[in-house]
Amino acid sequence: MKCTNKKRITAFCLIAVLALGMTGCGGSGYSMNYDPDSPVSAYRFGSGDNSGTRADSFAKDLCVIDGDVSVNSIDTSEAEAVLLCSLNDKEVLYGKNANMQLNPASLTKVMTAIIALKKGNLDDVLTASGNVEITESGASLVGIKAGDTMTLAQALHALLIPSGNDAAVMIAEYIAGSEEAFVEMMNEEAVALGATNCHFMNSHGLTEEGHYITAYDMYLIFNEAIQYDEFVQIITTPEYSGVYHDSAGEPKELSFKNSNWFLNGNHESPNGIMVIGGKTGTTSAAGNCLVLLSKDASGNPYISVILKSSGREYLYDKMYDLIDLINH
Repeated sequence: MKCTNKKRITAFCLIAVLALGMTGCGGSGYSMNYDPDSPVSAYRFGSGDNSGTRADSFAKDLCVIDGDVSVNSIDTSEAEAVLLCSLNDKEVLYGKNANMQLNPASLTKVMTAIIALKKGNLDDVLTASGNVEITESGASLVGIKAGDTMTLAQALHALLIPSGNDAAVMIAEYIAGSEEAFVEMMNEEAVALGATNCHFMNSHGLTEEGHYITAYDMYLIFNEAIQYDEFVQIITTPEYSGVYHDSAGEPKELSFKNSNWFLNGNHESPNGIMVIGGKTGTTSAAGNCLVLLSKDASGNPYISVILKSSGREYLYDKMYDLIDLINH
């Protein structure tokens, strides 16, 4: 064969390889470039189109935002990032700085709960190590001590209702053997969900360099969490009590109220809007944060997120205004 045909042969082979990559063997496969450092999460593609010739967007069942939306409809000047999404319509109703990376505080625990529900069994008994005895000033704790035992179901209630940082460590070590290994799971799950603008350094959300999230990524993570019935059941619970045991087998009482003002009676909801539940988060670095699942009078679901609000009263007043937009 003459050397002058080599380029033609090479081009033919390249086309054949690309064709195989596009069609696969009896299925739909796709090969395309993607920048994981894109400033907007959830720009992903996957197979599944019936025609076999076009990729379905990863975000075809999700809200997508790139830029602010309806920022003049309510005043959120004292909150860094705000987002309201209609889950059924896949529409962003309000968005401000939705892709800004901020400290999530205890909103982190939503991801902790996802990993626990995916990897654990609710009836399993967890034993606390000495690492649960967090001494950081202001850390929210339920009082778990080394050697204490409780079920995963109890630990999840302690994690999500009063936002126990000690419960987060207990869960992380039960699932992965160490918090470091658990954090790797958290970051892997975030990427799988398209939440590529967040990064976790711990399971609880206490301030740490390199630990951040965006309002949009919080929407993606929370949207995954509410697919678990146990998660929804817990976040709707106004108060909880139960019995666990210390290292000697003696009973100890768990008793706490939900830190969410919409559930504990400290703040009313807009007319026609039912707040199902959510997760709170507060540190000096993160400010006051909140993510909610709400439903309108017809039962349509919405996710709303506020990050780094200036104060707790402002947070709930503005969340009220935000979810009231559902009525308009």
